[in-house]
Amino acid sequence: MKLIAWAIALAAAGLTPAAAQSPQAAQPQAATAAEAAAQPTVANAPGGSTAPANPEAVAMTATGPGHAAPTEVGVPRKSGIGIQEQVTDIGHYAANFHNNWLLLLCVVISLFVLGLLCLALVKFRRGANPTPSRTSHNTVLEVVWTLVPVLILVAIAIPSMRLLSKQYNPPPADLTVKVVGNQWFWTYSYPDNGGFEIVSNQLKEQKDVKPGDRYRTDKDGPPMLAVDERMVIPAGKVVKFLVTSNDVIHAFWVPAFWSKIDANPGQVNQMWVKVDRPGVYFGQCTELCGARHGYMPTAVEVVPPEQFAAWVASKGGTMPGAKPAAAPAAAPAATPAAASAEAQPAAPQPATNQAATAQN
Repeated sequence: MKLIAWAIALAAAGLTPAAAQSPQAAQPQAATAAEAAAQPTVANAPGGSTAPANPEAVAMTATGPGHAAPTEVGVPRKSGIGIQEQVTDIGHYAANFHNNWLLLLCVVISLFVLGLLCLALVKFRRGANPTPSRTSHNTVLEVVWTLVPVLILVAIAIPSMRLLSKQYNPPPADLTVKVVGNQWFWTYSYPDNGGFEIVSNQLKEQKDVKPGDRYRTDKDGPPMLAVDERMVIPAGKVVKFLVTSNDVIHAFWVPAFWSKIDANPGQVNQMWVKVDRPGVYFGQCTELCGARHGYMPTAVEVVPPEQFAAWVASKGGTMPGAKPAAAPAAAPAATPAAASAEAQPAAPQPATNQAATAQN
């Protein structure tokens, strides 16, 4: 018995170093595998290649709908003044109302008030008028300073009502997009095109991302406004936006479209646009919605209808009235040779079971 105990102890001592070394030897392999898995891969590499992506190539190089380079229209200008150039009929009407009527009216009123002030300073100063007037009322003057402000307000109200009527009485929509605000990103879904959804987040600068991650370039848009996924809509079509929120109050606004509307949780608001000019148009959430309110941009790309249809197909959606792509005819049916080849491995199965039964 002592010999057997000594033999067991020696065997255990001899096996211990190997057992202790085996995890250490496996660690470099596991680490290598983890590093390989963590490396970004080229998603569209031929043959499903998993070669590590070039960090410098992570900046967006795709072309086509959803990836057009911005132009001067739809982008804020440094030190710019006035209203951003409008690309919708409502925007043109509103900009003309603001620039050619409201501002002109403000200038006239301001000059009139300035003239009255200068007249009072000169004519009714103590040196020129040592004995002040004790007039208590003047019927004509009281009627004038009551009617004139009323007429001014009416002159402002009539075009304002026309603008509101155009803005909140939309024509029949050619496309519906559901816009949902979240802290702090947007989601856009297309119920008329299969219900697919895209998530839009702000793109960070290269210095703010890890090596290999996508970062903003000039092709994506200006700093603080570029996003990884843009909303895409067709040019020349009436697009209805159904706007809501998942958490707090946001506001959906693209300055070049003029219209702006709140995204309230539990409530669906509606606005519409019709943009005839293809391009990329940027906006931001304009309702204070939390710590990262300033990092919640909106980017809308307007493309010709043909390109919009191609973009919808690339997202897995379908155009209204279009039939889904039919499956290949050869896919469901198997050839006789393939059927016999599949049946061959199953033939030995009964013999194996019989042999096992015989052994039992």
